[in-house]
Amino acid sequence: MALAAKTVTEWKHHLREEADAAFLYGELASVEPEASRREIYAGLALVEGRHVELWRETFRRHGVQVAVPNPSLRARILARVARLWGPSLLTSLLLREEGEEVQGYMRLHRESAPGPARETALVLARESAEHAQTLSVLSGSSRGEPWHHTDSSRLLRNVIYGFNDGLTANFGLVAGIIGAEVPAGVVLVSGVAGAIADALSMGASGFLAAKSEREVHEHEIAKEREELYLMPEIEREELSLIYQAQGIPRERAERMSTEVLADPERAIAEKVRVELGIGVQSGTPLREGWVTGVATAVGAIIPVAPFLLFQGSWAIGVSFGISMLAHFVVGALRTLFTGRGTLRSGFDMFVVGLGVATVGFVVGGLVSNWLEGAGWGG
Repeated sequence: MALAAKTVTEWKHHLREEADAAFLYGELASVEPEASRREIYAGLALVEGRHVELWRETFRRHGVQVAVPNPSLRARILARVARLWGPSLLTSLLLREEGEEVQGYMRLHRESAPGPARETALVLARESAEHAQTLSVLSGSSRGEPWHHTDSSRLLRNVIYGFNDGLTANFGLVAGIIGAEVPAGVVLVSGVAGAIADALSMGASGFLAAKSEREVHEHEIAKEREELYLMPEIEREELSLIYQAQGIPRERAERMSTEVLADPERAIAEKVRVELGIGVQSGTPLREGWVTGVATAVGAIIPVAPFLLFQGSWAIGVSFGISMLAHFVVGALRTLFTGRGTLRSGFDMFVVGLGVATVGFVVGGLVSNWLEGAGWGG
């Protein structure tokens, strides 16, 4: 029986995801300095390679021959990130992707008719869940089923979104000043001032947001510690109910909760993990603010830099060209978190950048004309 075009597309999507995963785990194994973790990544790469062959065999059983896909652009970008900043930054991203695979394969299993694809989906759902559990340990997280609680790398997210904010905001500012037809020196001074202000603002926001989050966590942990001291029996029963809600039999759940509360430090750690859902803290507020601020400054200086090297229409043209290219690139990088197609996401940001520049240019011209008409031109 011939496969429907929609089915072929879906299966090829899963095949490519598995091929990318095999490639990335291999890359992580090659850059991981710790031997034990390196072996884990290498083992995951082998299993993902077997997943690729499972999909190819499923295609063959339906009379379709497919080759092993080459690594996608997104996978190659992630591999470069791992080589530049180390494997730990990608662990959370891969954890999220393994979680999405669990959900996707479970859905495919439910919706497929009995046959090779249904069997393959169930096998891959189980093994993806095992991979997610393994990555959860490697990333220092232990929040139940990790495919329901996956988070992207915070540092990488701050870099990309800080860069995006600085680029877009200052591109609009520079376009508005150009629209006002002022001297190039004014464009340069205003652009640099805007870059500094935006970087300081975003850096301060990142610092305060991380500090506030940490203070909330510390407050909640302190409350939990006090509750464990004042009413241990209630807390033991509560922990037992949480375990039972996870599918653990009642007697075993009660025994586990009793054992946990026998050690105060273990008790608070377990309550924080399973009840509050507070994971391992990564980084500090100062680091969050610094990373966000620097990334914002780098993005913001892009529309301004050409005015340091060129004059007149050349400076304007180069500024527009590299700013639009940067918008496309940062849009493509956002797929590290969104999972969307690289070209589509890049084009979306390209359109956003173009829209911001157009609005800024038009508004700058209108304001300049209004000021001249009101007698402010002199």
